[in-house]
Amino acid sequence: MSLSAIKALTFDTGGTILDWHTGLRSALAAAGATHGVSRDWAMLANEFRRRALQGMLNHGEHAPASKNFDDVHRETLDLVLADAGLEAFTAADRRAIWWDAWHRLDCWPDFPPALGALRQRYLCVSFSLLSYRIIIDTARRNDLHWDAVISCEGIGKYKLLPEAYYACAKYLQLDPAECLMVACHHFDLNAARACGFKTAFVRRTAEWGAGGPPDPTPDPHHDLVVESFPELARALDCA
Repeated sequence: MSLSAIKALTFDTGGTILDWHTGLRSALAAAGATHGVSRDWAMLANEFRRRALQGMLNHGEHAPASKNFDDVHRETLDLVLADAGLEAFTAADRRAIWWDAWHRLDCWPDFPPALGALRQRYLCVSFSLLSYRIIIDTARRNDLHWDAVISCEGIGKYKLLPEAYYACAKYLQLDPAECLMVACHHFDLNAARACGFKTAFVRRTAEWGAGGPPDPTPDPHHDLVVESFPELARALDCA
């Protein structure tokens, strides 16, 4: 399918760009070490992420949005720690996980060089469930130069609600068909596609750690399927 009309690339950011699993696993393990306890920190990191996503997706559907992802991270972490018998984690321990770890995440190393190449031809936009502060802080940490940051926090409607995708295109003064949604998650890509976006699936095999990603096989209807960000740049003639 032709992508000649594309003017903007809108990037999922939480897992497609940022390595949350390593950051959360390390933060949980560090807190555990201060209390002399050991758990399956990789499993707990994934459970934290899974529950937080469930708490954020489609927020604002039936009532005005009342929280952002930082709020959900704080609330979700308390529940996960309680279920794991880790009530001994202090307020400082918890903040080091739900705030510090998230705001200091590293991005996947293949992304920054590709972003520079892609920006020569396209608007490159972080379009994310994450709070503005997470996107800003991680961009500063990783020297990422987004052309725009569009958080669902500012829209007041969270993915997978159609209003989020339509608002993103509207803010960019583009038709949805002029936007290419870039993600490693089918749920995001399919929701964007239903709103008229083109879609590019980028594999992030380590997103959830050693167990592999929830979406190991790309849907055949995506306009592009690539193994890496350099491959995405080549596919869009930006290498």
